Amino acid sequence: MKKQSFVLMLAIVLTLALSACSNNEAAPIESTVPVKEMVDKMITEVEQPSLMELDADSVKQQYHLDPALLEDYTVRIPMMNVKTNEISVLKVKDEKDIPTIETAIKQCAADVQKQFETYLPDQYENAKNYKLVTKGNYLLFVISEDADELVKSFDSFFVQK
Repeated sequence: MKKQSFVLMLAIVLTLALSACSNNEAAPIESTVPVKEMVDKMITEVEQPSLMELDADSVKQQYHLDPALLEDYTVRIPMMNVKTNEISVLKVKDEKDIPTIETAIKQCAADVQKQFETYLPDQYENAKNYKLVTKGNYLLFVISEDADELVKSFDSFFVQK
């Protein structure tokens, strides 16, 4: 009986020692290029209709979020109101703000859908199939027929440190 207790205690001690030595923290994910350059490369790799960049006031109005929460961002929307294509890359200052920003982006997507719901059915379907991807402190919001290819391109900009 004493031998079983000793083996059990030894197993517990070894388990605790091994778990104490392991690093449970995930390595941070960082981009290899700045946000604006990411979007420029994505648009070069996957052709999109003409897009214009939004300034801080427009981002605040259209995205329902305070740009002060962002360390860096690039938001591109269609130049003409006949397409729903949109590409945004947002780098969050503080990871705790990601859920707030995701909620704001989902609201923006709903606004685009509502705008095209009775206007252009094909663009409404495009808007319904938007992608929202989070990688570390970066968020990608895409409305595009080629959203999957744009997500792949976005993924290629990151390395795990």
